[in-house]
Amino acid sequence: MQYQVSNRQILKLAAPISLSILIPQVSFMANAVFLGRLGKMELVVNGLTSIFYLLLTYVGFGLSNGILVLLSRRVGARDIKGLCRTFANSILLSVAMAACIILLTIWLAPVLFIHTIHEEAIYFKTIDYLFLRMWGLPFLMLTQLVNVFFISIGRSRYLIYGALTANLINIFLDYALIFGKLGFPSMGLKGAAVASIIAEVVFCIVMYILFFNRKNYRKYPVLQYLKFDWAITRQMMKVSSPLIVQYLFGIGGWQLFYIYVEHLGVTQLAASHILRSVLGIVSIGTWALASTCNSMVSNLMGQGKPDMVIKLVRKIMTISILYTLCISFFLFVFPHTFLRFYTDKPEIVSMGILSLRVLALSSLIMSLATICFNAVVGSGNTLVNLGIELFCVAAYVVYVTIVIEKWRMPLHYGWASEFVYWGCLLMVSGIYLWSGKWKNKVI
Repeated sequence: MQYQVSNRQILKLAAPISLSILIPQVSFMANAVFLGRLGKMELVVNGLTSIFYLLLTYVGFGLSNGILVLLSRRVGARDIKGLCRTFANSILLSVAMAACIILLTIWLAPVLFIHTIHEEAIYFKTIDYLFLRMWGLPFLMLTQLVNVFFISIGRSRYLIYGALTANLINIFLDYALIFGKLGFPSMGLKGAAVASIIAEVVFCIVMYILFFNRKNYRKYPVLQYLKFDWAITRQMMKVSSPLIVQYLFGIGGWQLFYIYVEHLGVTQLAASHILRSVLGIVSIGTWALASTCNSMVSNLMGQGKPDMVIKLVRKIMTISILYTLCISFFLFVFPHTFLRFYTDKPEIVSMGILSLRVLALSSLIMSLATICFNAVVGSGNTLVNLGIELFCVAAYVVYVTIVIEKWRMPLHYGWASEFVYWGCLLMVSGIYLWSGKWKNKVI
């Protein structure tokens, strides 16, 4: 499929992606709501583990985003054989990478958390929860790959089916296993982990059934190429490895933020994990548009139409800011309503009000910065992306270290770090994108 620069084409691709992102965010929200009813400790442990698990999943996300660039470029150039060979090799690479990540987690996570978490009870619960939760990672990484394949060929609507099935199961099992309802054992915090793992397995199975049952396999005979091709693997890693490193730094900075907030107190940390869930809901449309931008930019480059990219980016940025304005308005005006949905603890609600308003305003900058940044990703200049990310994360880390860890300022000053990160990202990626230096990139 070769894309055209139109609002209709953008929304046609982005809308299913939005729904596929919305469904797991609803599941994450349900998880936070259920655990919030158990107590602060469960909410804190789930939050710390989720951030670390997010760090692991973003290794897969970086890999799949790089592969999306390659797949979309092959589609734009009508190279079906190259598309199949790239996807087949990515499956093997993803399985090997997931195994390495699990082994590294078993070794590294205890070392990291024992030196950063002050309360011993939180440390032991976090490690126990993480060592159970991480077994869903291989299935999640395989799902990310087939998802970007469907996006690259313009079949993003398939993402909805797997996401809907998996997350209905996740919400049901969250309720049943956390509280011991409907004849299931009461597992508390571990019930949330088991529910999430089962959901990730189901998501993976559904998406690959869709691939083989929707006549896709006849057109894209991937299994014929299911063997390591070192030339393609090197090409994938050349494009993807800077993205993997940049996401590790990006989420690592966020992990540091929550470690610093834990030093402020349990209430501040519990409020921050609720805010993270709210941020996930707010950014659904933005991240869907960002994935759309990545794929469409690479597709246009494959067609030999780099001069159309800026026009496309402007259109997507306009849609993104209008979407975010609508949601941010309600977050800013009705912060109590959103926070009380997550918890009945008045001290957590009170702690989060100003921070939620800060988050609502910073989301406007995020809605533009994410699009610009993913346009650079789509151009194939992933080393440039890495440089941009390192600069932005460095500014972010300096800010949170001074404001939270050194000065111990109120929580909403810590959340103002979002302005620092997204502001830097918008400025630097925007300057590079409009310079036009990426137009002749070949991958």
